[in-house]
Amino acid sequence: MNKLYVFLLLLMPLIANAQGAKSFTLEDLNFGGTNYKNMTPENRQTIWWGDRLVRVSDDKCTLINKATGKENPLITLSQIKAIKGAGDIASLADVSFPIIDKPVVKIGTKLIDWVAKTVKEDETPRAYHDNYQLFVKDKKGEHRLSIDGSRDILYGTSVHRDEFGISGGLFWNDDHSRLAFYRMDQSMVTDYPLVNIPDVDFVPKSGQSRIATPAPEKYPMAGEKSHKVYIGIYEVKTGNILYLETGDPTDKYYTNIAWGPDGKTLYVFELNRDQNDCRLVSYNTDDGKKIKELYRETDDKYVEPQHPIQFLPWDKSKFIMQSQKDGYNHIYLFSADGQELKQITSGKWVVMEVLGFYKKRHSIVYASNELSPLQRNIFVVDVETGKRALMDDSGSGWHQATLSYSGQYIYDSYQTPDTPRKIAVVNIENGKHTKYFYAPDPWRDYNVPAYECGTLKAADGKTDLYYRMVKPVNFDKNKKYPAIVYVYGGPHAHNVDARWHYGSRGWETYMAQNGYLLFILDNRGSENRGKEFEQVTFRQLGQEEMKDQMKGVDFLCSLPYVDKNKIGVHGWSFGGFMTISLMTNYPDVFKVGVAGGPVIDWKWYEVMYGERYMDTPQANPEGYAKTSLLSKAKNLKGKLQIIIGLNDPVVVPQHAYTFLKACIAAGTQPDFFVYPGEPHNMRGHQSEHLHERISQYFFDYLK
Repeated sequence: MNKLYVFLLLLMPLIANAQGAKSFTLEDLNFGGTNYKNMTPENRQTIWWGDRLVRVSDDKCTLINKATGKENPLITLSQIKAIKGAGDIASLADVSFPIIDKPVVKIGTKLIDWVAKTVKEDETPRAYHDNYQLFVKDKKGEHRLSIDGSRDILYGTSVHRDEFGISGGLFWNDDHSRLAFYRMDQSMVTDYPLVNIPDVDFVPKSGQSRIATPAPEKYPMAGEKSHKVYIGIYEVKTGNILYLETGDPTDKYYTNIAWGPDGKTLYVFELNRDQNDCRLVSYNTDDGKKIKELYRETDDKYVEPQHPIQFLPWDKSKFIMQSQKDGYNHIYLFSADGQELKQITSGKWVVMEVLGFYKKRHSIVYASNELSPLQRNIFVVDVETGKRALMDDSGSGWHQATLSYSGQYIYDSYQTPDTPRKIAVVNIENGKHTKYFYAPDPWRDYNVPAYECGTLKAADGKTDLYYRMVKPVNFDKNKKYPAIVYVYGGPHAHNVDARWHYGSRGWETYMAQNGYLLFILDNRGSENRGKEFEQVTFRQLGQEEMKDQMKGVDFLCSLPYVDKNKIGVHGWSFGGFMTISLMTNYPDVFKVGVAGGPVIDWKWYEVMYGERYMDTPQANPEGYAKTSLLSKAKNLKGKLQIIIGLNDPVVVPQHAYTFLKACIAAGTQPDFFVYPGEPHNMRGHQSEHLHERISQYFFDYLK
């Protein structure tokens, strides 16, 4: 047989496969899309039952053999529903296993023993809100803790607008005998006038107005009055409530609340409004009085407490604390009276999370990027010796892990740029890694672009910055392609890492499928690179970030396959601010931009975030003037679309509206679109609609 003929026969299936590869839709790639769930890497939902690992799903729970990775039946939904008194249970996906070595699941407030087939109410005290009031329910009944709750006075909620690591306002001690809670008085904070627009199918009832209704949001803008926060203590046994004697709460932040091992001492980080003086203070919750200031940290720019202290489970006289005081976030050991004993981790990398403790070996299990700024790996460190060991089985990628009760076992779910997901169980005691799950590639039948990662120097000429590039599908190096810079650029976020496809967003793939090259760069000011890297933006948000982004644009324009006359830019929130900043500061570079939820002037942003990075408008008028985009409206040349949610409580609509006024005055012509009823980020179908709109704007004007 002719060799050429044989070669063609072998080649034909490959050609057919390439021609028959599927194309993506936004319904596939956007998290609001109908097919998005099927296009994300398959996962496993698990929970620890002591040191046993359980996989949970809607209809069953299975026990995972940590030595083999195999699953064995544990309980089914039908078994639970058959137990008298279990009630109407629709799913097991949210169960917990609250009692080690006991066959008991908790579903809602019920404790169900699936062996004895008994059901009883969980009598552990729980706290909850109802119509602004705070309640605790225990075995004695329901107890109302507040009488003056309102829009002005909030109990048990997150405070300080979720800054400083705050995500809630209720803090039980270990035995649930005492509850610490926030009380926030925001009566002095100005209402921002948001509005609810009636639904499309709204029909007024008798006497009901069809007029849009006010939906005011308490919004403390930079330099203006902020709320006052108090910390209350409720004792279950006596029903008594007292408030800690923290002094005048005006212009103070209270965060990272932690109970001591005695269940009576409360530890609080207290931060001044300038956010450059942070103190760790202990309080006696018997009388509310201050015990001691244990630690103080100051900084020329800002201190940013994010994590509560944690006492060593094998030595209650010591605790660990995380701090960036040496330039990178690391773990420090303290005695209970506040004496710093040692720095446990160190180096030019950051501890990203403390996962817990391996009690038997007196060790801490943590996640860090010490192997690479792009990676998140799991390590264990011996508290006494400081010796560290890598625990994940790859030494690469991005690892999310949970720890068993004793700390001996790690459930490690991770991705690499080429791996959708792998899951392993790690035994810290002997270092053994057991393979549990390997997700298939959900994009295997699709025409997928190339994802690349690299480095370039920042505008300071010395700092390495990481970028991701997504090349057009069926890339031809001899063609020239329009390029879109996707940008965020702000604090506490990054875009490029060692996850699947280097963390690429689905929208980038969609645009690459449509012939665009996408470029994403993490500039100075973004997270996980140390204090100097992050604080370079202090009092001048956007300025150094733009310089770094323009280094990325210079690199793009040096590539022979990039059409330097067709450069676009898109971002949301801080990225929206960056998009308009780039469009108006470099108007001859960017032809098209789409800015979502953009900050326009930092004096209209919230106190906690805005003043941390910019100081107050009164203290830093030059910085606020330099970073404001209002004076730049006259510079706009390219096509710019601004998109916001009408009910955005984060970057309030005043930003976009005032920029539009400035453009009208200057005679420039941006486009504008609003999503009624939507907050800062679009949800569900609105998100799919949003990304269709963003895409179409580039299709129309960046051809």
